[in-house]
Amino acid sequence: MIGFYRTAVIDGVLTASPADHVRRPHVPAESPTLGLSHLQFEAMLQAGRASVNINNFALVTMLGLLGLRIFEACGANIQDLREEHGHRVLKVRGKGGKVVLTPLPSAVQRAIERAVDHREDGPILRNRQGGRMDRHAATRRLHHLADEAGINLPRMHPHMLRHTFVTTMLDAGVDLRDVQIAARHADPRTTMRYDRARKNLDRHPNYILAAYMASGT
Repeated sequence: MIGFYRTAVIDGVLTASPADHVRRPHVPAESPTLGLSHLQFEAMLQAGRASVNINNFALVTMLGLLGLRIFEACGANIQDLREEHGHRVLKVRGKGGKVVLTPLPSAVQRAIERAVDHREDGPILRNRQGGRMDRHAATRRLHHLADEAGINLPRMHPHMLRHTFVTTMLDAGVDLRDVQIAARHADPRTTMRYDRARKNLDRHPNYILAAYMASGT
């Protein structure tokens, strides 16, 4: 909105921007949400894969490997699965009604196909009664899987896996802009809050610049 008013002033539509003195909300330097370590995430995936409940592995992969928000995962339907340019994708309805196509890695595709169990319509994730899984049932399942995986956390909740999705990509060296796109963050500052490795001197840009210049000398 601030950029809109600034453009209107430049174009002469307005003489001054009414947003000039608006204070932006404070954005903490780091996300207050706890994420899982790499080993904890692997343990959660293994617990989901070994679970007798076919929905559990699909839940963990949709949150942790696709980075879906819990309402997006629970709201996903079998009809949202499709082929697009040779990729198996899931149509995701996100914040503000925005719809995006998210490609499915092989592990996620197999987990979802197992949860779908040859059904042709209805929700991908189901509760024990066969209805649509909600966030409360999902949270209970994650608590159970964390116990099975031997993960001792004060409070396990679905957003921790989305948080882990972002931090793991950043730890793996994925470009910040690419992570922002994958996480569907409107503001890059939101993505930067998850970068727990940004103080890691091994990744400091000085080394990249020096290596680049040395290659030409």
